[in-house]
Amino acid sequence: MRAYLVRRLLALVPTLFFASLIVFSTVRMIPGDIIDMMIAQNDIGSKVSRQALEAALGLDQPMFTQYLAWVSGILLHGDFGKSLWQQSPVLEEILTRIPVTFELGIMALIVALTVAIPIGVISALRQDSWGDYIGRSFSILMLAVPGFWMGTMVMVFPSIWWGISPEVKFVPFHEDPWGNFIQMAIPAVILGTSLSAVTMRMTRTMMLEVLRQDYIRTAWAKGQNERGVVIRHALRNALIPVVTLIGLQAPILIGGAVIMEQIFVIPGMGLLLLEAVSRRDYPVITAVFLIVGVAVVLINLLVDLSYGLLDPKVRFR
Repeated sequence: MRAYLVRRLLALVPTLFFASLIVFSTVRMIPGDIIDMMIAQNDIGSKVSRQALEAALGLDQPMFTQYLAWVSGILLHGDFGKSLWQQSPVLEEILTRIPVTFELGIMALIVALTVAIPIGVISALRQDSWGDYIGRSFSILMLAVPGFWMGTMVMVFPSIWWGISPEVKFVPFHEDPWGNFIQMAIPAVILGTSLSAVTMRMTRTMMLEVLRQDYIRTAWAKGQNERGVVIRHALRNALIPVVTLIGLQAPILIGGAVIMEQIFVIPGMGLLLLEAVSRRDYPVITAVFLIVGVAVVLINLLVDLSYGLLDPKVRFR
């Protein structure tokens, strides 16, 4: 397993290299010039020439030269650069936003698994029953209804009908844990239920397939109770594709957090990314995308390693 882990970690190097190259070049192709935006917003066109402003921000260099300077700063000094607007270190800004997005993502994932796995298992065990029909209908509904629409409705309709709206001033966890939980619960539930739909259907499908296997019939024939057969034999084997699906949903989870943070004014990495894109703040955009890419790659590595825990027959070589 150690050799497998080393090979996978080494394989991250070219993956992250190509990802950083694509992100660095792509964000600079976004329509709109940051120099024009600065001149228009700050009214400095009469004081500083365009060429001088480009030179001050380092944008007068060829893109490849800018990329080498950016990568060398990360590798040698852990420096992701400075914001072009505020001239503040990008890494400091990101480190203050990561815990917020991480908290929202973990809460949404807990909601998704808490909803999806039990309902998927019950639907498979009680196939074609009323419970199965209700579970499948719920999953189809969650697939059909966009999460951003539900978030918007939660923000708008309670304020219109009852004069109640979610808190828009963020409450840090270290200041008020309960207030922070209440504020994060609503977007986490919306995001989690949206993610639970596909996981629920996958759980049901895999449980139905596993329950028809010979070793499950043998376990029933030996007189084991339903709980023992489901948990000890069926569920562990059915969860392997489900865990794979959860790993593939990591980018969706992060992308959904961007929308939820915007709707509920949560100061996480998603809101930071939207602000940076609107201002064409290239160092912030590239840093956020790179960190998200690293997180997605590491999550998929953890998913691969979890196969050995779910199935003893899996061996890493």
